[in-house]
Amino acid sequence: MLNSKKKNYQDIEERSFNFAIRIIKLVNSLPRTLAATEIGRQLVRSGTAINSNVIHAKTATSKKEFIYFIDKANQGAQETRCWIKMLVVAKIIKETPIVDLLKENTEIISILITISKRAKKKK
Repeated sequence: MLNSKKKNYQDIEERSFNFAIRIIKLVNSLPRTLAATEIGRQLVRSGTAINSNVIHAKTATSKKEFIYFIDKANQGAQETRCWIKMLVVAKIIKETPIVDLLKENTEIISILITISKRAKKKK
């Protein structure tokens, strides 16, 4: 891999890790209601899976495997956005405190899409 590519992959690995920590902290702050608990469980799963799949992609043994895990990370990021929005729409949390979290989620999705598209072009 080129140095610039390594930097990008390291960046997404670090960003997705920090994002996962923020998701965990958000879920820990949710009210103790049935809906918040169930959505929170899904949110932790999808939000932490992003980083896990990025790490799997980084250690992939083939381009096909790399693309698979980057796409899985993107799916996790898309799902995470859905759960966060559900918390807001269901009025379990207010949107104001999580605006930055949603912005970071959107940026991670954009990065993962770009990485996937570039990797697919080089087939």
